[in-house]
Amino acid sequence: MRLDGKRNTVQRKIIFDSLSELDCHATAEQVYAAVVRKHPSISKATVYRNIAQMVEAGELLNIGNFYGAAHYDHHCQKHYHFICEECKLVYDVNVDFPDLSAQLVGMDRFEITGHTLTFSGICPTCKEVTK
Repeated sequence: MRLDGKRNTVQRKIIFDSLSELDCHATAEQVYAAVVRKHPSISKATVYRNIAQMVEAGELLNIGNFYGAAHYDHHCQKHYHFICEECKLVYDVNVDFPDLSAQLVGMDRFEITGHTLTFSGICPTCKEVTK
């Protein structure tokens, strides 16, 4: 039993492992496609439901909607992302994760519990192709 009271299921492990193997900040559809290749009996509804539960439990991050679909990350430590405007891939940006709340002017009445920051541009692969 996990801390949040839900059982660790075989399906959750399969989903987490598939997302980890994809290593691309995949959408739920991409995760489902990877899962069903190895485990064709797992339904799309099971994958989508478990992804939502894993996000709620803090086992996965929903890093936001990009180009019409939510993307998920199995690295749950605090970090930023870069989205390539050409190939639409999402990359981790590993820099110090500062406490920006101390620098916010006029926000002292708010309780800030987190933030996201996403960089965009052209990745090295796409930049090479456009030369």
